[in-house]
Amino acid sequence: MMRQAGRYMAVYRKLAEKYPSFRERSETTDLIVEISLQPWEAFRPDGVIIFSDIITPLPAFGVPFDIEDVRGPVIQSPITSEEGLKTLHPIDFEKLQFVGESLKILRREVGGNAAVLGFVGAPWTIATYIVEGGSTSTYTTIKSMCHTTPHVLRALLSHLTQAIADYIVFQVDAGAHCIQIFDSWGGQLPPAMWESWSKPYIEEIVSSVRKRCPETPLVLYINGNGGNLERMKGTGVDVIGLDWTVDMADGTRRLGSGISVQGNVDPAYLFSPLPTLTEEIQRLVRAAGPRGHILNLGHGVLQRTPEEAVKHFFEVARSLNYDTFLQRQPQKELVA
Repeated sequence: MMRQAGRYMAVYRKLAEKYPSFRERSETTDLIVEISLQPWEAFRPDGVIIFSDIITPLPAFGVPFDIEDVRGPVIQSPITSEEGLKTLHPIDFEKLQFVGESLKILRREVGGNAAVLGFVGAPWTIATYIVEGGSTSTYTTIKSMCHTTPHVLRALLSHLTQAIADYIVFQVDAGAHCIQIFDSWGGQLPPAMWESWSKPYIEEIVSSVRKRCPETPLVLYINGNGGNLERMKGTGVDVIGLDWTVDMADGTRRLGSGISVQGNVDPAYLFSPLPTLTEEIQRLVRAAGPRGHILNLGHGVLQRTPEEAVKHFFEVARSLNYDTFLQRQPQKELVA
């Protein structure tokens, strides 16, 4: 479940009171392991996701950042020029040992009882933080660079592509069974621009990782991906994560065979009565049909989500025998 460790859990909030710095919590091996295991110990999901952030590796290739309570991530020296590109260097994994160590420990802790999941940000999404100096709601600076200084932006994206591909391999070597690529802000681009400014770099990452880790499944998720599903399939990943605004039946029809899907329960359903949540999970599984489907939310767990609802989500998921459940449904529901 995306963002399955975090502020909705009482044990996490208690730990955060003791360690108020997010960077300390996400860059200290013992804390990473403890937080990553909190939802696994509480709910026993099929996957344990390392507690981290997509911007965690930035200092390892020359982009320092801070995290402020209100503004979130802040990069004091955004890169918008050729001069700024000079601060970048190859990714230094000595600065990311806490990630590798945490993955190794998580792999030992869960044994064969769960998959250990790592993740990265896609080049375009990481570039939005580096160019804009942090989070943004408009993306005007980076979008204008596509037209005013495209050579600078492409150089930045190329550097990020190499760093992120290497970071994926680093996580796999440390114990991650599967990697999800978050192009969280790729949905802010018109589809034609995503085709030019995000997709080629994801394709390059997938190709590079395939050569070095051919057995590792790769998942691609874009928030707001309804206009890009067919384009996403062309990146070569194994699984497409659908956000909650995409109809599951329509999404699987558009993607066709040969690729699996993940998702896509609206996280707000976790605030509904439990029988309503059950019905939505069952409806979604029916809509996905007899094909590769990883049941998940269509986005991360929201703050103040009741823990009881998260527990119920996993209990319902475990209760479904896929073949017999589908066989019990009327044929017209399977076709819908």
